Order: sequence, then structure tokens, then C-alpha cells
Amino acid sequence: MDIESIRNYCLQKNDVTEELPFDEVSPVYKVCGKIFVIVSLTPPYSINLKCDPEKAIELREKYDAVTPGYHMNKTHWNTVELGSNIPSKLIREWIDHSYELVVNGLNRKTKKKASAVIRKKTFVKKINKKKGN
Repeated sequence: MDIESIRNYCLQKNDVTEELPFDEVSPVYKVCGKIFVIVSLTPPYSINLKCDPEKAIELREKYDAVTPGYHMNKTHWNTVELGSNIPSKLIREWIDHSYELVVNGLNRKTKKKASAVIRKKTFVKKINKKKGN
């Protein structure tokens, strides 16, 4: 999966912003202000993803391209080297997992705000679908 595909996939999710808080070569994707993906635009290209601790260990054992999170809490984050033999579908699943972990960890007030946005977007999509848009 290439970097532009990752960017587009992240930005299509609800309440996601793209920022450059660290430097010009590390875009960060946040949901409700919390990081769920960090991309490295310098070779070797990679992404950091939040991960359930048990699943993180399993993925590291199964895939050479998955290592403990670079500059992150190594219990909860993995670094995935892009350009490896990992299918795009699997990377999208891991991005989804990271997003869900972060959303599930939001406080009640923020989660309520995020779910209101999700409901509104879903409602608009349904209306547009009925109109044939």
C-alpha cells in the first residue's frame, strides 16, 4: 500500500485530521485529537499504528515488516514497513483497528460528539443515496 493510499484511507474516516506536529516528513492522522496513524515519508517508508498488546506481539512474530513502534510505546504501537509483502487489505484492517482502539479510548463527552458526527454523515449518505447522488 502506498503512502497516498494510506492518506486517502485515513482521511475518509470520521473526525480525522491530518497534521505535521513533529516535522515536515511525518504526517500524523488523528481522530478527535488523538493519534491513530503516523507516517514516515523518509526511506524506509513506514507507518506507526496503535495495536492491542497481544495482537501486536502476534503480528511482530508473523511478519518481518512489523516491529515495535518506533519512538512510541512499544507495548501499544507497531511500525509497519511499507513496500513489504503485506497486502494492502491487511494494512487497511490494521488502520481500522488502530482507529477503533483510539475511538474506544475517548472520554464519554468526546465519544458522544464523535458519534453524533458519524450519525450525521451516515444520515446524509442515506439521503444522497435515495436521491441517486
